[in-house]
Amino acid sequence: MNMPKLPIGNWIESIEAWLEGHFTPFFDLIRIVIGSMVDVLQSLLVMGPPIVVILLGTVLAWLAGKWRFAIFAFIGLLLIDNLGYWEHAMETLAIVLTASLLSIVIGVPVGILCARSRLAQGIVTPVLDFMQTMPAFVYLLPAVSFFSLGVVPGVIASIIFAVPPTIRLTNLGIRQVPYELVEAAEAFGSTPNQKLIKLQLPMALPTMMAGINQTIMLSLSMVVISSMIGAQGLGADVYRAVTQTKTGTGFEAGISIVVLAILLDRLTQRIIKKQKTQR
Repeated sequence: MNMPKLPIGNWIESIEAWLEGHFTPFFDLIRIVIGSMVDVLQSLLVMGPPIVVILLGTVLAWLAGKWRFAIFAFIGLLLIDNLGYWEHAMETLAIVLTASLLSIVIGVPVGILCARSRLAQGIVTPVLDFMQTMPAFVYLLPAVSFFSLGVVPGVIASIIFAVPPTIRLTNLGIRQVPYELVEAAEAFGSTPNQKLIKLQLPMALPTMMAGINQTIMLSLSMVVISSMIGAQGLGADVYRAVTQTKTGTGFEAGISIVVLAILLDRLTQRIIKKQKTQR
């Protein structure tokens, strides 16, 4: 039995064309805001000599963890500078921080909404499933159409790919707050906002931080993919090495990405552990 093919592709392209025709000023505003955020963060990271940032990173690692982590941070950041990838690493870090911050700004309120409303959870959950299972390369196509080539579509694609864990674990963390504590807060006359700010969010913070940790790691994993649409940084070095079959160059840039990934992961993991200890 031959059934006619559903024109899903045509529908998607029609929606894309309609959005481009009616929301171009809105997309331009987003491009300006995100581009400015990345530029400001990158300027701050490369403002002084690398040794200043290396020492600051080492102190931060020492405050967040143990002395062994501080030594790793010092040696790892020094290695990135020694290999000649410092500016590219800072550009990558600016892109990841921008994508992660925007993912948190979007994800935490949506997670709170899902925790408060079963209807919202029922609507958002299938969307999150779609976002997490769709191949990441697919996000590059509409991002380029709406925002042209460069760092901004890379950040947008990273946000779409990385925001689900923050939403899911914010929702989960709030729902896991013991019902007895919620009832006690209500009995003492707490308003819904007071209950959220003073009880549910502090209790859910370790779970929320686990989601934020995953969001940061997913944002970093999009670095190389985003380089295919003009995003610079270490991802562009890896992509260039692949296209030119330069194994050594690709390995050096890959090591720099690994160092950044370990530092970001361990820093957020330390925060999670401290939150759990305080509870």
